[in-house]
Amino acid sequence: MLLSCQNITVEFVTGVVLNSVSFHIENNEKAAIVGINGAGKTTLLRTIVGELEPDSGVIAFEKDKTFGYLAQNASVNTENTIYDELLEVKRDVINMEQRLRDYENQMSVVTGDELDTLIERYHSLQHNFSLLGGETYMSELKGVLNGLGFSDSEFDKKISTLSGGQKTRVALGKMLLASPDLIILDEPTNHLDLNSINWLEGYLKNYKGAVLIVSHDRYFLDKIATKVIELERGHCTVFTGNYSDYSVKKEQLRITELRAYLNQQRDIKHQEAVIEKLKSFNREKSIKRAESREKMLGKVERLEKPAEVNADMKLVLTPHCQSGEDVLRVENLAKSYGDLRLFSNANFEIKRGEHVAILGNNGTGKTTLLKILNELETADSGSFTLGSKVEIGYYDQEHHVLHPEKTLYDEIADDYPYLTITEIRNTLAAFLFTGDDVFKLIRDLSGGERGRVSLAKLMLSDCNFLILDEPTNHLDIQSKEILETAINSYEGTVLYVSHDRYFINKTASRIMELTEGNFVQYIGNYEYYLEKRDTVLAAARKSGIIGADTIGTVGNIVSNGITGTSGATEKSGTVEIAHNGSSTMSAVNSGSASSSSESSAADWKAQKEQQALLRKKENALKKCEEKIANLETELADCDAQLSDPSNGNNVALLQDLSKKRNELESSLEKLYEEWEELAE
Repeated sequence: MLLSCQNITVEFVTGVVLNSVSFHIENNEKAAIVGINGAGKTTLLRTIVGELEPDSGVIAFEKDKTFGYLAQNASVNTENTIYDELLEVKRDVINMEQRLRDYENQMSVVTGDELDTLIERYHSLQHNFSLLGGETYMSELKGVLNGLGFSDSEFDKKISTLSGGQKTRVALGKMLLASPDLIILDEPTNHLDLNSINWLEGYLKNYKGAVLIVSHDRYFLDKIATKVIELERGHCTVFTGNYSDYSVKKEQLRITELRAYLNQQRDIKHQEAVIEKLKSFNREKSIKRAESREKMLGKVERLEKPAEVNADMKLVLTPHCQSGEDVLRVENLAKSYGDLRLFSNANFEIKRGEHVAILGNNGTGKTTLLKILNELETADSGSFTLGSKVEIGYYDQEHHVLHPEKTLYDEIADDYPYLTITEIRNTLAAFLFTGDDVFKLIRDLSGGERGRVSLAKLMLSDCNFLILDEPTNHLDIQSKEILETAINSYEGTVLYVSHDRYFINKTASRIMELTEGNFVQYIGNYEYYLEKRDTVLAAARKSGIIGADTIGTVGNIVSNGITGTSGATEKSGTVEIAHNGSSTMSAVNSGSASSSSESSAADWKAQKEQQALLRKKENALKKCEEKIANLETELADCDAQLSDPSNGNNVALLQDLSKKRNELESSLEKLYEEWEELAE
């Protein structure tokens, strides 16, 4: 066992974040920690690596095992070049290599015993050098840098000149090269493009050590994780398998827990009703029975109500009006910054109802294109035309559409003055801003909170053409699923940029990849894009289209040539399969009509029998209560006669009354038992 966490509890002023969290990590295991924002994922990682002291619990690493930790915004700040900074990780190997060269030089000038001693030391050192990857560390270093998105020409860049995201990638590269026994990563994909994420997936999947990772990238977790550690309401639950396995098991568990909770609540309410009824009989024995039941009920361990799925944030996107069939036409659009050409001669169209995702590496111009379409940037040449009745709603990943000096309330009220105070508060509450939260300044919000405000404004806009730039950034998994549902049910048109492959796969009907200055189109979701990409790009390069100023031609070739033919075949095949499937289903339904009818009749008969049995029990309970009431009346009359002074000398009457009273008490006892059985 590489890492053991037992009963870890962490409490802040705001409350308990981790409550008796326990799990373990085995050698070579790949584990993911999931949970909504604020669940305590980063807190748990910081506790494991020793940055936070737990209030209670034990964290134990296997002896002589090492770990590496990459925080969310980890960075490297030195005057070294990128290459030299990563080279420092291999300092021990470099020093070893230098000693080998020194031994080689010495061996050329000594003889006899001294030479034998040097040769023995040389072979021993060379063995250790090989074990540490001495022969391959240079190619490994270059492979890591290329994999993380650094080209060979960038190796000599000084780290001090890099962006924050690039510095984080350098920090990640250093940790991967260090090859600890346990890699601990907190949101490692935040600053990576799709190619780098794909590379990191493969690297971690084949890594010989263990990995513990926090990520909201579900596609990434599907590829890597063999165990999922869920944090919810401070508690920890461990699931085997990847994210998709966890998602299915979690839903099954939630349904089971909800059923158990509802059953217990029903039983509790029933017991409370029985207790109240027993007390209403107002007899000593019935009161004792009620008290006995109360004690038993008090010992019941009450189940906590399971969290509702996607019950907190509410997102509904409804177009105010329907646009024309043609939503957007882009013609010969070009944009460059100095000598850096992003794209040129871009030509494409978007039709009503399409969900189009733009893919491409960082820095290729995806966000710039969206800004041009929203008139926040100007193109160098070319034009674009919006269709009839098209109204754009823009989600900016940097949230420039928000005003830092405004409060959340004013941000909504100023843009939508027709809304009442209650409507504004309800809108913000739907995105988890309640109470005094509405008076927070935009500039004081976290990235995730700003994202939720932008989504709230998008919901209110009633637009019919959504242009979204990285809409899932800073959202937790539940919030992403809410957004996916909203977009899939949206009747308007969507054009978006995203690195979230799971999100793309769920929502895109067409993909445009911006590569080598050109747009290549794929009619399908992300899985389809992965399947066809190599074939399409190889053909485009062979024909000399990629890299040339002929984007429109690329679009035509992809649509009508390379994938157009196979796509049409597949589409035709799909229709045929659907048609055959429908026919088969009809045949099956026709063939089994009689058996289905018999089954329905049997179900109806069973339902009727169940209803009759229930009515019979209800009638029996009612009759039992009537008998109890009659016997209690007789018992009260008997007690009144026994206590009547005028009967004090009538011994025979008193004996009869006493005998009758005992019989009534006995009958009542049996009726109470019968009533309790019927009440259950």
